[in-house]
Amino acid sequence: MKPADFVKAFLPFAKKTEEKTGISAIAILAQAALESGWGEKAPGNMFFGVKDTDGLNGNEQLLTTTEYSRRSDLKFPEIISITPVVRNGQKYFKYIVKDYFRKYKTPEECFTDHTKFFFDNKRYKAALAVRQDPYKFIDEIAKAGYATAPDYAVTLKKVAATIEKNIPK
Repeated sequence: MKPADFVKAFLPFAKKTEEKTGISAIAILAQAALESGWGEKAPGNMFFGVKDTDGLNGNEQLLTTTEYSRRSDLKFPEIISITPVVRNGQKYFKYIVKDYFRKYKTPEECFTDHTKFFFDNKRYKAALAVRQDPYKFIDEIAKAGYATAPDYAVTLKKVAATIEKNIPK
């Protein structure tokens, strides 16, 4: 999906989320775009890559994903490969794994759950303090460990800039 089409299709959900929570629609839509490949990879209406920790109650799906860690002994439901890599001058292990992610009946249900995730996890307190500013919010969720990619904030800010360019004036 092209960025303009993605924004047109999903900005209403992000704006509803912003109205309810104060979290910038640009930040939320940027996460949705990045995490889903601009909507191309959103199985089960799962736009944000939110993990399902129990894998038991029927609202989960086992998907292939890439994770990065400094440790080589992490556990996942299924490990496909572990490769040492250097990112930003630091050694990491790149995991290709299968892990449980949430699934949703509709995109709206996903956006609502995504919002709840930030408020339910204390580690996002600093992010919520700057939730109206998409770029500060992005920095804070990255610091809090939203994703394992070492360059998550930089990448997400580029996507946010693309989102802003595609919002109809």
